[in-house]
Amino acid sequence: MQAIRKRYFPALAEYIRSGSEASLNEATEIGKLLHGVHPEDIIAIHEESMQTLVANVESEEALKLYSRSFIFLIELMVAFRFRVQPEQTQEQRFSEMRDMLLNSHRSFRMVKNKYENVLQHMDSGIAIFDSDGILSFINLQMAKMLDIPRKTLIGCNLRELFTHPQLRTGTKRILLRLYKEMFLRRSRYMEFQDANGKHLLVTVTYGDQLDGDYLFSVKDVSEYKQIEQTAYQNDKLAMLGKIAAAIAHEIRNPLTSIRGFIQLLRPHLLQLGKEEYARIILAEIDRANDIIYEFLNSSKPSAPMMQKVYITSLLKEVVLLCDSEALMKGCQIQMEIYDEQLAVSIDVKQIKQVILNIIRNALDAIEELGGERSGCIVIFAKREGSYVEIAIRDNGKGMDHTTKIRLFDPFYTTKAEGTGLGLSVSYRIIRNHGGTIRVTSDMGEGTEFKIYLPLVE
Repeated sequence: MQAIRKRYFPALAEYIRSGSEASLNEATEIGKLLHGVHPEDIIAIHEESMQTLVANVESEEALKLYSRSFIFLIELMVAFRFRVQPEQTQEQRFSEMRDMLLNSHRSFRMVKNKYENVLQHMDSGIAIFDSDGILSFINLQMAKMLDIPRKTLIGCNLRELFTHPQLRTGTKRILLRLYKEMFLRRSRYMEFQDANGKHLLVTVTYGDQLDGDYLFSVKDVSEYKQIEQTAYQNDKLAMLGKIAAAIAHEIRNPLTSIRGFIQLLRPHLLQLGKEEYARIILAEIDRANDIIYEFLNSSKPSAPMMQKVYITSLLKEVVLLCDSEALMKGCQIQMEIYDEQLAVSIDVKQIKQVILNIIRNALDAIEELGGERSGCIVIFAKREGSYVEIAIRDNGKGMDHTTKIRLFDPFYTTKAEGTGLGLSVSYRIIRNHGGTIRVTSDMGEGTEFKIYLPLVE
């Protein structure tokens, strides 16, 4: 049997690779040599060889290899039957051949169903179009993405797919983009966001690699994008820390000296009627010191001094601090607490800084509307699994896509007098507390920040 295995495997591999007559002749020769071998043992050798051949290929390719291998097996089995039972009549031989073909077909269907079942339950959406543009296969995940039953899609051509009565308008636009990029421009990859904000990666394998078929694969890569964005943010913060450590003290020391000398000169400027100059210089020096302080904090906020605090009391204190400023800007702050007993272990000063910063940004966004509508900020807290969710929602001007992407970047700001460090510091503080911060916003509709902090039971 070992000798048969050594000869069987390379012959089968050669036939699958080339499909040549010579390799089929080798199958016939091997079949003639199988004296006293049970057919089940031959099938076992075939299956063992195929498992080796498909070990490192994709499911779709494995299905094709199995389909091609059965021709080799049938050729070998026919030669085997003719060799070991020469006394059979021609009718008996054809009857056995028919039974073998039926059994082979049944085995092929079992393997085909097995691999189709694998494709059906993959987490990626899979669709296969033939060379005429007819949809020949679509798995459950792809049908779910299109939100159309599979049975109504199989057999559709591209035109019928685009005009399908159950196809949503947003999905149709995406499909048209895919058609332009992948059929007309022959791009192999395309990434886009769907209506729910998920990042999807589309990959296409073209006809010349699949005997004329087109294989489309759609995978949700939102989690990878989030990891990538977090790593990118961490890199920028690390870079900022190095810069801050190198220059902060070098700038603060001369500023302190300048401030001291300006104060000494103040009486002389008063005699000259130029005291206003001294006031402006001192105010600008103090502003520069504040920027440097924020700069240092964004580089390395001090380690949080943890204490157990009830979210209700924390938010009430913050609202009291902001109420007067909100009234001056014609804005109302509303607070909603769904559970009075939600407690967290935090550095109160640092978390207050984060919430105050977000509320003041919301007030500025409302003020920029210029009285187009009554300003409103809603703050609420509720349990979300093992975290408390603190949401701060405003009805200000909102943010465009570029601003949302760069929101936590150091020094990125849309304010004329802003430093671009407030949200960068907030991001670091929340992360140091083992939490996360998320933002949703639409132009003209407002913005919502959600802060998640671990609960203390």
